[in-house]
Amino acid sequence: MSPTAHILANRFGLPSLRPLQGEIIDRLMSGGDALVVMPTGSGKSLCFQLPALAMRAECDGEGVGLVFSPLIALMEDQVAALRAKGIRAGCVNSTVPKEERTRRIEKLARGEYELFYATPERMEKPEFRDALDRVPGGVNLLAVDECHCITKWGHDLRPAYQKIGAFREMLGNPITVALTATATKAVREDVRAVLGTNERTMPLFAAPIDRPNLTLRAEEVWDDRQKIEHIVDVAKRHHGTGIVYFTLIKDLERLTPDIARAVGAQRTVEVYHGQLPPNQRRRAYERFAAASPDDGLLLLATPAFGMGVDKPDIRFVIHAQMPASVEAYHQEVGRAGRDGDPSECLMLFAQDDLAIQQEFVRWQNPTPDLLVRVMSDIEAKFPHDDFDSDDIRLTTVGKGHAHGQGGGVIEHALIRLADLGALERASVQMGGPTRYRLARPIDDAEIDAEELDAKLKRDLMRLLDVVKLARSGDIPAFVRGYFDL
Repeated sequence: MSPTAHILANRFGLPSLRPLQGEIIDRLMSGGDALVVMPTGSGKSLCFQLPALAMRAECDGEGVGLVFSPLIALMEDQVAALRAKGIRAGCVNSTVPKEERTRRIEKLARGEYELFYATPERMEKPEFRDALDRVPGGVNLLAVDECHCITKWGHDLRPAYQKIGAFREMLGNPITVALTATATKAVREDVRAVLGTNERTMPLFAAPIDRPNLTLRAEEVWDDRQKIEHIVDVAKRHHGTGIVYFTLIKDLERLTPDIARAVGAQRTVEVYHGQLPPNQRRRAYERFAAASPDDGLLLLATPAFGMGVDKPDIRFVIHAQMPASVEAYHQEVGRAGRDGDPSECLMLFAQDDLAIQQEFVRWQNPTPDLLVRVMSDIEAKFPHDDFDSDDIRLTTVGKGHAHGQGGGVIEHALIRLADLGALERASVQMGGPTRYRLARPIDDAEIDAEELDAKLKRDLMRLLDVVKLARSGDIPAFVRGYFDL
């Protein structure tokens, strides 16, 4: 039995790999790099977890698999799942208290972890780089999860991800696998460029984008009544669990009683969104995960629901409000029908919902003037204290600087300033806003107005692509062309 087969059976409890997983792992075990595009729930994580353990075994128990992940909750879920299997995994992030972070970093340096998760921003901390330098055997495998965050052409740019090529070089250019659920050709090219690879040295391994068991369609609607009629029609035609996605929490909550009445006693309606208390979100997720087809559960949710969802028998996914991007649409409909049985995905397209998404895009792209004003207020009011978006809204919006856009634009202004290194995240509150502290003053010239304007235009074009998808008449063909896979 090969080392990977032994580890697969004895540590992961799996009898075999899926064909694409096997190809990727063979590539890594032979010393090559790989770019992986596979939908969520198709086994991407095993593509780096298994070879990391196998490489460590081949090196007499030395070396660590380093995983860069942007999502704190997802890294913690993966670490917990690995530890439940007896695999020595750990992570550090901004939610871990300082004393515990120090303890974990020392354990890392001593080589006590087989797999270690961190955000790429952690590489900017000297104590973390020093610990990696001291790991016996070094970094055997570098996994860059959610690698679309590398690129300005993607849908979730993280500036620290653009430094991963330099971080990789610091680590001695270990074998590297970059993974994402969605990536256009431009994204894939940029990922390779940032990592210092090319199509020959980092070949693409991609799951087929077509899912023949999914029916993808869109319907134009004009009011809430029509939306509810379509939701009821789909829910009545399918036996099993379904998800209805909303963009706005207030619309989800407003329509929940009407939808519950319309679907009747045959369906149990559950609600999930980011403003629910953590215990309510957990209960809603657990009910969803445990639901049998006979339960007829209908989950009304915002896009906050979905990370780590791997329920195989979701029979339908409805977008009651249009998604923010083709990438988001592809990820969300990809949660349906993972058991291979027929499933339906319906997008309800309304002009009013397009206006909502346009407003979100403007929130997510604060102007240079607003960034300068927010930074000035932080330096004046919070030179030494932690703060969050609510604190800043009271000063900046109160003085008319945010032009009536409320807290959303302020949250994104703080994110942009943190990306520039002017702020650092002090803590992340589950169910609450992120708290920040001032890291350094910045010069106004560091705020690149041309780049901010270019990003705004890219985001608006990404939204236009959703409109084109909805009106294409052949959604599978449009998606194939969009991702060029």
